[in-house]
Amino acid sequence: MTERLGMHTLTEGRGLLFGGDYNPEQWPEKVWAEDAELMRAAGVNLVTVGVFSWARLEPEPGKHDFGWLDRVLDLMAANGIAVDLATPTASPPPWLGHRWPETLPVDEGGHRLWYGSRNQFCPSSPVYRERALAIAGALADRYAGHPALALWHVGNELGEVCHCDVSAEAFRGWLRARYGDLGTLNEAWGTTFWSQGYGDWAEVLPPRRAPYIVNPSQRLDWWRFSSDALLGHFRAERDVLRARTPDVPVTTNFMGFFKRADYWSFAAEEDVVANDWYPEPGDPLSPARTALTHDLMRGLAGGRPWLLMEQSTSAVNWRPHNLPKPPGQLRLESLQAVARGADGLCYFQWRASRFGAERFHAAMVPHAGADTRLHAEVRAHGQELRGLAALAGEPVPARVAMVFGWENWWALEERGRPSDRLNAVDQLLAYYVPFFERGVSVDVVPPSADLSSYALVVVPNLFLVADGDAEALSAYVRGGGVLVVGPFSGVVDPRGHVRTGPFPAPLREVLGASGEEWLPAPDDRPVRCRWSGGAEFTASTWTELLRAEGAEVVAEFTEGDLAGRPAVTRHRAGPGPGEGPGEGPGEGVAWYVGTMPEPAALGALAARVLADAGVEGAVPELPPGVEAVRRGEVLFLLNHGATTVRVPLQEAAEDLLTAAPAQDAVTLAPRAVAALRRLP
Repeated sequence: MTERLGMHTLTEGRGLLFGGDYNPEQWPEKVWAEDAELMRAAGVNLVTVGVFSWARLEPEPGKHDFGWLDRVLDLMAANGIAVDLATPTASPPPWLGHRWPETLPVDEGGHRLWYGSRNQFCPSSPVYRERALAIAGALADRYAGHPALALWHVGNELGEVCHCDVSAEAFRGWLRARYGDLGTLNEAWGTTFWSQGYGDWAEVLPPRRAPYIVNPSQRLDWWRFSSDALLGHFRAERDVLRARTPDVPVTTNFMGFFKRADYWSFAAEEDVVANDWYPEPGDPLSPARTALTHDLMRGLAGGRPWLLMEQSTSAVNWRPHNLPKPPGQLRLESLQAVARGADGLCYFQWRASRFGAERFHAAMVPHAGADTRLHAEVRAHGQELRGLAALAGEPVPARVAMVFGWENWWALEERGRPSDRLNAVDQLLAYYVPFFERGVSVDVVPPSADLSSYALVVVPNLFLVADGDAEALSAYVRGGGVLVVGPFSGVVDPRGHVRTGPFPAPLREVLGASGEEWLPAPDDRPVRCRWSGGAEFTASTWTELLRAEGAEVVAEFTEGDLAGRPAVTRHRAGPGPGEGPGEGPGEGVAWYVGTMPEPAALGALAARVLADAGVEGAVPELPPGVEAVRRGEVLFLLNHGATTVRVPLQEAAEDLLTAAPAQDAVTLAPRAVAALRRLP
């Protein structure tokens, strides 16, 4: 991420950003003036334009029609509305696939996917790359210096994967660069198994549909390659834009925990981290899942502010059953993003489409028009965001980190493992919820992160771990940190090869415990456990045959073949190698959890590890359903529950949203939010 450009480039002079996707090409020009007037009334100061406009901008190869877009950008500039101008390369026009069918993607079974929808391109296609860079360059040439242009938006929700012959050749090139020769590749992929040894580079293919389980090491490299192919295309478009407009930041929109692209690698290459997020109204874990996703975006941004590029004002159209948002929900969710570091709140889309696949997707201006409850909510929220302008750029401090990496995700969820019930994101969320419920802010960091600033590091799962990352975790504990490691961790190396010996092999010493067997549990029977203090709890799905090797047994299994065996251990780590007593920076604590405890037990575990780390929540007594998070000097309280609650305060404050004072407590109705700044 560049030092010069970022969210501050956009918010300076504007405050928090507010707006959404604007698709004027879907409407007669007479509607555009009304749009601009309504945008001003709603406090809109940023719109995304051109995401799916390639066929309109270039109706045939090399022939451009920019006149309509000129008028749109001029209209936005005249009304003081900044434009996030997209390269339209996420949805090529029919002429590209018709004239050059090799640009169309091929799925794992060898079937070509056709135009008539969107995202129909092969990321490795030279023809697609040439045409995409040409339209990106033409846009940059025309609009460089335009007063409305504030941000470039490359493509849209990059996630395409292609298994065609062009992709196969590109994959072979990627593998040559990684391994150098076939001998090293064969060793990395373990091709002595099932007679898979390769004697010629031409034999190496993407993982296509096969009679049985495909080589997991091959698939792991395919995940890496596919992500890198998308990243390579992003870089190519970005470089075209930067060369012509070096003072305009560049972004692309992420999709939360999206498996196909390693967002840690993308975030390092863009100026602004942006995300599209659509909470499920019927999901009871939605508030925590959303908070975790926002924390991921803040982590991707290196702790700096980020942009919520897309959300929905109400129901989406792509779920089987699309629940609407009740009154106040759009405001609640938008302010939740602000509380967790967002400096921009945008929606898909400005005006609801009359035709096409998303005609029943909610918008800022619904089909019924501006004189509606929904648009009134949009206007009111846009106006109140102006009162929070001073929050732009403010950090969200956190003393707890949770480790999450895409390579681990890819490796963990391959076929042929002891159980498919252990899911990387679900495991992360399960460990995150108790901290969310206690008002403890969490940073999401990659396995390679510098952990020195955190009092507590939680690793819900690290199935794949590099030697250097394992050593960094051990050094963190030896330096005085508190570490929690979840089950089925430290199992394979970056090639996907199992580490032999007691597990988790590279973390065994710092954990003071080891295991010899993974024992998935029956689906229909909970696993009974007991804390050392006598309280009982249940776990599910997963158990491990563990032994303590210096660690304290904090919980044990109480029945079956594992009765009396450790379930949770706690190890006070001594000085590092070569250090005598008192020579190191301090003793840390390492916990290992060899099962999947029920939510209440994970809550009890969270309380104990927070006590070890000396970390407290933002509010001492937080009622159920209330989220508490500090951003800068402002304490946000958000009531996700169904009842009115009273939240005790430690100091007198002023609510920035209502200008009302709060003394010893604040009362929150359902879906209400308070943004409290301490009174002097």
